[in-house]
Amino acid sequence: MWQPPERIKHELPSAVWPGRDQAAGARLFQPRAIGPRTAATRTWVPAMVPWRATDDGFVTPDVIDWYRRFAEGKPGVLVVEATGIRDIPSGPLLRIGHDRFLEGLTKLASAVHEASQGETLLFIQLIDFLSIRRRPPRDKYFARFLTPTPHHREALAQLTSDPSARTCDEAELRSRLAALPEADLTYVLSLRELEDLERGYRERVTDTYASHIAELPQVLPELFANAAERAIAAGFDGVELHYAHAYTMASFLSALNTREDGYGGARENRVRLPLEVIAAVRKRVSKRAVVGCRYLGDDVVEGGNHLEDAVWFGVELARAGLDFLSISKGGKFEDAKQPKVGWAAYPYTGQSGYECMPTIYSDARGPFGRNISLAATIRAAVTGAGFTTPVVTAGGISDFARAEAILEHGEADFVASARQTLADPDWFLKIREGRGAEIRRCEFTNYCEALDQQHKQVTCKLWDRSELDAPDVPLAADGKRRLLAPRSKR
Repeated sequence: MWQPPERIKHELPSAVWPGRDQAAGARLFQPRAIGPRTAATRTWVPAMVPWRATDDGFVTPDVIDWYRRFAEGKPGVLVVEATGIRDIPSGPLLRIGHDRFLEGLTKLASAVHEASQGETLLFIQLIDFLSIRRRPPRDKYFARFLTPTPHHREALAQLTSDPSARTCDEAELRSRLAALPEADLTYVLSLRELEDLERGYRERVTDTYASHIAELPQVLPELFANAAERAIAAGFDGVELHYAHAYTMASFLSALNTREDGYGGARENRVRLPLEVIAAVRKRVSKRAVVGCRYLGDDVVEGGNHLEDAVWFGVELARAGLDFLSISKGGKFEDAKQPKVGWAAYPYTGQSGYECMPTIYSDARGPFGRNISLAATIRAAVTGAGFTTPVVTAGGISDFARAEAILEHGEADFVASARQTLADPDWFLKIREGRGAEIRRCEFTNYCEALDQQHKQVTCKLWDRSELDAPDVPLAADGKRRLLAPRSKR
């Protein structure tokens, strides 16, 4: 992952934990309405992909155990990982694009509600994503993936002063292109073809020459609405529309979206499909469930959206009737690190990825609470426009004082914590019970993120080697890591 040039190592903020009585009166543990539901507390566990589903996207016992463990900590809201809305292969990620997934999702929802004793609202994050391929070996790219054109022939003929390049058969043309020195490829290949060679092919929402990309505005509202209806049928309390990071809906919102069909260019056009999806989902599940979204307060890439855009979108999304706005940052393909041959690009390896999940190695600002100001600015604009839509903030929040201050200052309505909750799923409960000193505090090394990048079962370094020999401790596929956080010993 990209790191700031300064590479300043920051210590964890000192923490003073409240007693039980003080915690009972804290804003963090007061109820808050979210659309047709009410969260028992202002604590929130955002979506994290644990890589525990089957290769066909079905819920497994490990998936259920993962979410049950979080639910035991009784957060106000728990959001299930990004779950694909299409009925297409997508590896070991949860899917909800067909009724055959309902049985497992129903068991999952039931397990969470039981484990939290009904205290936790359970949402599921609905995602659409476009195709991405692994970076190919050079010989395979030229032999199989490049589509030869007259341009390639003419450029090769001029570059090599060999006119036979204009008339040789395709196999010979591919062979000659593959033999070119690296420096000559920029003369022969287009920028897009070079990127496909050096980083792997990746679809964009702007590839409207492809019919399935051009038709996304006609297809996606119904797919999201169908997925939301399945989620409610399975027993979820609501859905979170995934409008963030490197995926389809965030790409429509991005200033890099230059589509010319009324769905790109000006902000009013870029927000059009997201609003149409919201309308379709709300029409299907309105008043029966919560409908919110997660989107970016800043893309952190050149030419992308920044806070000014996010503020404008926040007001429009609130106007559309969303029940909450969850604010994230970065995580884009545009600045991702070049992958190794045989690997796909990962959108959390560039600066935008760092800003999404900053580590203890940071610049002078440090990694803790780094993105709070984004949510605060968006919330001020939303409330200033007359809306009461709750705003969720996240990013390096791991102690009671900071979480409570966010609510006290009106910077957000809910405080989300992913990595700290992964380190200790009981940390919210421990604060409430006056046991803050027992909390296993995240060290923000991004050990967990490194596992995610490799599509390995996500765990935490703080509990990976604890009691591995115990007979009731499930282990990861490598046999070296726990699949679940240790439970508190009381």
